[in-house]
Amino acid sequence: METNTVYFSDRFFSTGFTDIVDEYNGKIGELDLQSMFTAGIHLLDNQGNISNSGKFRFFSNAWLVFDRYGEEIGVLKAKVSFFSKRYWYESRQGSFEIESPAFSREYTVRSMGGEVAAEFRRTDGFFASGAFALSNYSALPIEELILVVMGVHAIQKRQNNSAAT
Repeated sequence: METNTVYFSDRFFSTGFTDIVDEYNGKIGELDLQSMFTAGIHLLDNQGNISNSGKFRFFSNAWLVFDRYGEEIGVLKAKVSFFSKRYWYESRQGSFEIESPAFSREYTVRSMGGEVAAEFRRTDGFFASGAFALSNYSALPIEELILVVMGVHAIQKRQNNSAAT
């Protein structure tokens, strides 16, 4: 997957397969949304092989990202913030902060040096399942960033579900 901007989405019940497409609408992979109960995701290449995966740590809100061999390559966590949405991603490539203003649907991923590593935005409607556009400007693999975006989405869904009860 050698592209700078990709588009992908969740499904209404967070289960099944969804395509990952590039800016020319060419399919470059798939997301296998395993189950709405486990919130695990496999990212598949065009040959159907798992290239990365993500899931929640057992009894935790930490989202783990794994490589094709099942080795952990990063951890995503929400940070407490009152006037913005903030997350912290620790990767083999370094540390990154993900931030969005309080009511915005646009997010910026910054390295510890302050450089913009990536940007993503929600492109879905109000009652639709999450759909995203991701632009990568860094050396981080796009596959890893896709799972970070889906992790942010999964953390938000968990937070919204716990606030509703």
